[in-house]
Amino acid sequence: MSAKAADEFTRYLLDQLQAIGPVSGRRMFGGYGFFLDGMMFALVADQTLYLKADDDSRSRFEAEGLTQFVYERKGKPATMSYYQAPPESLESRDILADWANLAFAAALRAGAKKGSPRRG
Repeated sequence: MSAKAADEFTRYLLDQLQAIGPVSGRRMFGGYGFFLDGMMFALVADQTLYLKADDDSRSRFEAEGLTQFVYERKGKPATMSYYQAPPESLESRDILADWANLAFAAALRAGAKKGSPRRG
């Protein structure tokens, strides 16, 4: 997919994610990260949207058969606590908002565990 198409996909997602609040984004990890209140809750890599998950929400992603984000680190596969968004969420702003809120809640819990203050 061309860089232009990738940018269009990212802009589309950014627009759709406004349903949960003033979401912003920036390039990172060779992909794109999405933030709300200073907390990263989603990322795009290789034209795939991934959403933050944790012990409280992981089972919902797994029940849907969604795959975990895997990348290469020092020549070996590594994972992050992000799972692929359900395909139907890319077609429905309401469905995406539900999943994005789940991901944002996971990001907030992770931030609380680290003791990091919310920025906004």
